[in-house]
Amino acid sequence: MNPAITLGPLVLPWGLGAVLASLLVAWALGRWLGRRQGADPGDALWGAFWAGALLARIAFIVEYRSAYLAEPLSMLDIRDGGWNPVAGLLGAWLYALVRARRRAPQAWPALRSALMAGTAVFVAGLGALSALPDTDRRLPALTVRSLQGAEVDLRTFQGKPTVINLWATWCPPCVREMPVLAAAQRQSPDVNVVFLNQGEAADQVRAWLRSRGLGLDNALIDETRAAGAVFEQKAFPTTLFFDADGRLVGTRIGELSAATLQERLARIRR
Repeated sequence: MNPAITLGPLVLPWGLGAVLASLLVAWALGRWLGRRQGADPGDALWGAFWAGALLARIAFIVEYRSAYLAEPLSMLDIRDGGWNPVAGLLGAWLYALVRARRRAPQAWPALRSALMAGTAVFVAGLGALSALPDTDRRLPALTVRSLQGAEVDLRTFQGKPTVINLWATWCPPCVREMPVLAAAQRQSPDVNVVFLNQGEAADQVRAWLRSRGLGLDNALIDETRAAGAVFEQKAFPTTLFFDADGRLVGTRIGELSAATLQERLARIRR
């Protein structure tokens, strides 16, 4: 299962799609009920959405505070995908309850129904995603090359949890997350961290890494982008997470922070 919807150059992760779908359902139902009952809950719904998003982010930051405190400004970079969905739902409902009680109790029936519908869509969406893991995907029988030209079969990484990062030197978010992955490689000897460059020559990649002082283990070259084709990934960076048995158990499209990488590593170590 591809973990994202691709619309031309736009790549929309399914998780974000679940959020947008729940918001759309809640908004549409709230407006319809509001017209019938004479009390539009639209403003309260927007407030609940933003309150939920804020609490989801804060809860994730608190959980992985050691990683964020090492680089405080990273707390503001929501592109890393660090959210706690349970905290987000609680935040949305708490805001709605307080708002309805203090400002617009007459809008509560419509607001409650809209939130229930949005919550159901969101939970169903996340449930569907978790029920459709990539258990049929494994480390592929794919031979790539090291920077020195030696052939490497990706299946040789089976036996330890493995992270494969699909990247390119011309990709800004790939460049930004590279130090995070390099640090994880140094600090996590129990995990294979593999840097699989897509579509570039070994000389080019070697020179690029040298210019940035990055001495990486498992820096590999996939000039034909065969891995991207196998895993149906066109967006960079894409990071693939395999358990010790070589099963693909997670995919992250987009930039990783130290905190979101820490969360994903905990999953594949189980």
